[in-house]
Amino acid sequence: MNTDNELLENLDKLHTTELGAERIKRNLSLDTADVVDWCKTKTNSANAVITRKGKNWYVNVDHCIITVNAYSYTIITAHKGK
Repeated sequence: MNTDNELLENLDKLHTTELGAERIKRNLSLDTADVVDWCKTKTNSANAVITRKGKNWYVNVDHCIITVNAYSYTIITAHKGK
């Protein structure tokens, strides 16, 4: 099973909690009202590298890493890459 396609096929299911949205904004210094839409756009971009390790997907794109739960499609966190 190609997990890259699985995540991309389920982009409409991506969501986060209120605390998760605040954490993502803080970690990435984002100034956007819709964090989920921002993450969807980044995940769907051509230069996104999607890997799955255990129960999470990791989307490495534009010097940031977005962590998504593989079962619930919850965006857990995002932080700047090294």
